[in-house]
Amino acid sequence: MSLEQITLEPATHASGTVHLPGSKSISNRALLLAALTPGITSLTGVLASDDTRVMIDALNQLGVEAIKVSESVYQIHGGTPFNHAHADLFLGNAGTAFRSLTAALAFLGGDYTLSGIPRMHERPIGDLVEALQGAGARIDYLETSGYPPLKIGQPTIDLSQPIRVKGSVSSQFLTALLMAAPIAVAQTQTELVIEVEGTLISQPYIAITLDMMEKFGVLVRHDEHWQRFVIQSDAQYVSPGEFHVEGDASSASYFLALGTIAGGPIDIQGVGALSVQGDVQFAKVMEYMGAQVTYLANSMEVTGVNVAQGQRLKAFDLDFNLIPDAAMTAAALAVYADGPCTLRNIASWRVKETDRIDAMQNELRQVGAEVESGPDWITIYPIPEGGWRSARIETYDDHRMAMCLSLMRFGGMSQTILDPNCVSKTFPEYFSIFEQLIKG
Repeated sequence: MSLEQITLEPATHASGTVHLPGSKSISNRALLLAALTPGITSLTGVLASDDTRVMIDALNQLGVEAIKVSESVYQIHGGTPFNHAHADLFLGNAGTAFRSLTAALAFLGGDYTLSGIPRMHERPIGDLVEALQGAGARIDYLETSGYPPLKIGQPTIDLSQPIRVKGSVSSQFLTALLMAAPIAVAQTQTELVIEVEGTLISQPYIAITLDMMEKFGVLVRHDEHWQRFVIQSDAQYVSPGEFHVEGDASSASYFLALGTIAGGPIDIQGVGALSVQGDVQFAKVMEYMGAQVTYLANSMEVTGVNVAQGQRLKAFDLDFNLIPDAAMTAAALAVYADGPCTLRNIASWRVKETDRIDAMQNELRQVGAEVESGPDWITIYPIPEGGWRSARIETYDDHRMAMCLSLMRFGGMSQTILDPNCVSKTFPEYFSIFEQLIKG
């Protein structure tokens, strides 16, 4: 595969088996939780990607011993405080690493700088910083107020009042506070209360965080509306000994979609009915659009229509607030629908690796679709027969743009994906696996 581009020739059918890489969200949470937990924790199924490499490199800089046993197995020697209280951490464009380390280091205290690539410095972090400062953290902006890079110093932790954080921009802010909470609790012997201001987006990602914290010995109480979270004064992490990272449900969306538009069957191994990840619900969207999905505990099989033969998917108008990452795959499939498709409540797309609403609009127009959009929605009209165009598809250094738009090859025209190696952020082997499933 060229470093600059890859041309995907028209395809008509896909089938086979895919073994998913480990979940990025779970991998980076597990790495940090193991680092914060006294003793040795063995992590299996860890994703090998740019984002996890960034987290592992940062932990090593902080003095945490993270031993690579094999490609997906790490042995983490954890416990706080970390051995190194001074570090300059470069975190690329890994939001899961940047946000969670900001909170953990802000409570641990020391002398740290956290920076990333230019796009990371455009992704807002002010809501998290303000929440931490309200609890006594010492954090300064090194460039633009509200955005990385950050300077972290020694805190004076005060948990006498609830920590308040806005929930409307990124669920990663709340995840960061929750995972770091036992650090503050241990220093103050005081219960910690977190209150969410406004609507909490991407709630299933918080469910992942709470499930994993419980597996590491910390049970978080919360109200039924997910607006108030309580970490008890005696909360402390305890190693589970071994923790397995399940397959990535966001990555599963591309293969669920592939089976939906290219016949199938495609057997997806690594995530299924027992998954803790919200993005597994994307399979329900595929069923709505016309696919048949069989669910087992840790796998799914999908069969669908054949759009290359003129068959169409059922159009939708849906709220995707709970699964914003997988929603991108639904947007790509909209060009094969029997009417216009609208994705709503996706404002978080605008502060991801790129402005995904604008990027999706631009690139779908290139291949022949009519697209409209607003602050938190996008409507895509199906491409009519004879309306497809070959295009050089920009990916904006965004792994999900590259993977979603690989599905454009079933419109009867070749499509060129620029900078395909951007998928290394979460799924380095995506294009080779994708190609193996193409049968004609």
